[in-house]
Amino acid sequence: MRRTSRHPVTGANSLWHVYKTVPFWKVVKNFLVIQVSRYIPFLGMKNWLYCTFLRMKIGDKTSFALMVMLDVMFPEKISVGKNTVIGYNTTILAHEYLIKEYRLGEVNIGDEVMIGANTTILPGIKIGDGAIISAGTLVHKDVPAGAFVGGNPMRIIYTKEKLAERWKDDPIYGRQANEQP
Repeated sequence: MRRTSRHPVTGANSLWHVYKTVPFWKVVKNFLVIQVSRYIPFLGMKNWLYCTFLRMKIGDKTSFALMVMLDVMFPEKISVGKNTVIGYNTTILAHEYLIKEYRLGEVNIGDEVMIGANTTILPGIKIGDGAIISAGTLVHKDVPAGAFVGGNPMRIIYTKEKLAERWKDDPIYGRQANEQP
């Protein structure tokens, strides 16, 4: 179950009420910072912009690839751990506007997570440390630490234990998979 707060609206759909829920100039500033950052090739500068102007929490050595789209209205609800890779054209949402309500939820991405290209992460999601998310996945529920998930709808492909078994003889990943957290 995603952790979101629900906010009902009356009359027109909730997106029609957008500037009652978030200030117009905040959205303009966020949009400009996100659009510039989507194309900046300097990862450190990109993280600095996100932390400084969007109030996101981002760990050391985390990499946001080209064209990553962050939530324009509530980016401060997104946190990413250290040494994580967010793949090309991934979308991370902290809000969703529906017909009769809008929902807000924090997105917490752990340390050393690998998120494949073209993934969409919905609001209210927690992705555990060391998780791997296949390209093109719709992350609609929490991802356990160390799991390998993929698809639409998302499903667990390998658990942390099965992945460690698969990688036990690998010279690079075998060593990491067998280390204790």
